[in-house]
Amino acid sequence: MRRPDRPTAVRPGPGAARSCHTGGVIGADELAAHLTACRIAGPVARRERVLRHCARFAHGDPELLLGLDPEHRWPAGRLLALLAARCGVSPDPAYRHGPDTLDPELTVRALDALAAVLAATAAAGGTVLTGTGHPGPLLGFYAAIALALREAGCVVRTPACGSVFQAHAPEGARRYILDFERRVGVVRVYEEMPANGAHHSGGPGADPLPGAVHTHSPQPVRIALAALAAAGHARPDLVIGDHGWVCGAARLGVAAVGLADADDPALFVAEAEGRVAVAVPLDDGARPECYGLLTAYVLQQAGMSQ
Repeated sequence: MRRPDRPTAVRPGPGAARSCHTGGVIGADELAAHLTACRIAGPVARRERVLRHCARFAHGDPELLLGLDPEHRWPAGRLLALLAARCGVSPDPAYRHGPDTLDPELTVRALDALAAVLAATAAAGGTVLTGTGHPGPLLGFYAAIALALREAGCVVRTPACGSVFQAHAPEGARRYILDFERRVGVVRVYEEMPANGAHHSGGPGADPLPGAVHTHSPQPVRIALAALAAAGHARPDLVIGDHGWVCGAARLGVAAVGLADADDPALFVAEAEGRVAVAVPLDDGARPECYGLLTAYVLQQAGMSQ
């Protein structure tokens, strides 16, 4: 588990205002320009971190596996080639330091694939579970997707709400609680919070997600899926999320789609092995408002614009 998640201080780059959408159909070129201007794609990755995480994944570091149990060997060089193909980072192993790139065209292409999965799920009236390890930046994206799917006739599950569990953090073992915010699973630090739900909100200017944590753990989705089984419900037709929510679901054979940064190779490995339907490459720590156009584009492409 990680620290409470907060929107980062990253600000949209030059030209961000010019990329704001003013209505009508959102084009792929417009979205790609917006992604670069807001630093959701483009030269946003750090090469040192990409290479370090490839090495750690190759050695089976649980923090990088995100709950995934790869079917094949993924040495660091093979991982780098995969990330070059799926994300756009440099394929040159001799390039060791400096910025690395997320190709906005690859991001847009993956968003189109994500939209196709959402459209198929909506058409079938499927059952969906969604959750995020990035409740600060990405909650709005997932909440909009969950709402659109629900309005399209899907069942959006919120199992195991209030379940308390223990996990290790850098400061030692802590207790956490599985919660749902706008039907999106989030994890909060559990500090004997009141049962009346008062921890969900505060006064003017209060943090809208008090205690919500940034986590890569697969425990939340495992707890949620176990609760569904215990209640006699079938597995969801689709899990939507990031980090351990997606890889934990994939490990259990549940269909999943998600968002991932270039330094989180697990989702791209799962996609390459056919265990995750779509992994979208993007920077997952930009300011929340930067994902607005991206959200509108996905809903547009899925035929679920709000």
